[in-house]
Amino acid sequence: MRDYAVLIMTHGRADNVKTDKALRECGYTGKVYYIIDTDDEQGERYKEKYGADNVIEFDKKEYEAKMDTGDAGGSMKCVVFARNACYDIARRLGLPYFVEADDDYTTFSYRYEEDGQLKQLPIKSLNDCFGIMFDFLDESGATAVAPAQGGDFIGGIGGNVWKNKLVRKCMNLFFCKTDNPIDFVGRINEDVTSYAYYGSLGKLFFTHAEWMLNQAPTQKQAGGMTETYLESGTYLKSFYSVMWNPSCVKISAMGGGGAGHVHNRIHHQVEWDRCVPQILNEKWKRKGDHIASGKTEKGI
Repeated sequence: MRDYAVLIMTHGRADNVKTDKALRECGYTGKVYYIIDTDDEQGERYKEKYGADNVIEFDKKEYEAKMDTGDAGGSMKCVVFARNACYDIARRLGLPYFVEADDDYTTFSYRYEEDGQLKQLPIKSLNDCFGIMFDFLDESGATAVAPAQGGDFIGGIGGNVWKNKLVRKCMNLFFCKTDNPIDFVGRINEDVTSYAYYGSLGKLFFTHAEWMLNQAPTQKQAGGMTETYLESGTYLKSFYSVMWNPSCVKISAMGGGGAGHVHNRIHHQVEWDRCVPQILNEKWKRKGDHIASGKTEKGI
């Protein structure tokens, strides 16, 4: 059996770690650690509620000093420092694998088609799902893999994510191998910025569309990164990814619907044809001369 734990990155929500409840209700029976920073005023409450041995503190300033935030300073209320700390924490705990989770998941669901619609059912065997994802991580050679999120299913059964079932991005809930780390970059929008940047260097990141996490509405809860998002807005958030990957990421607008009224919001858009190395289909092989065994031969 694979040795791993779930590391829940949390701040200021000692009495409202929704992910903890969601994991248990969906059948997870393994180890959970709660990753907080040394500036969290609720640190003692976390230890009281979850046990001191299960709450692990790290120093945000230490990680800010040794990573590229992409700016000359800014809010420290960002998850990127915890993301980078998780690899070191997993190493200290002797964990060869870990799941890196936010603290605001409400449930986990299977996605399936029925009567021309895309539907979902709550998962009750999350241990099995996690085991499958770690198998996929190993067999694919990926740096990290993830389940889908609600926004991935815009367009329903006709949307690209559902049609392809597997896409190159990786966000939110990361399945990681401790000895295959990356340094997340960018103060905010670090997941997008990192999978696009490292993807352009040939590293693999995947999202699997047949199961998903359900998340509480962003910018509605106290704690976490809510204040940072409210202060800076989604334009600044998205532009970190543009700065790192100007050849393949741009600012766009997403949304729609609303009883006939369009409600768009600023968001990033990744141009995948320009982002990652790709394998060409054999049908595009050029007829004519080609190289074989060090010699030039005539093609068919």
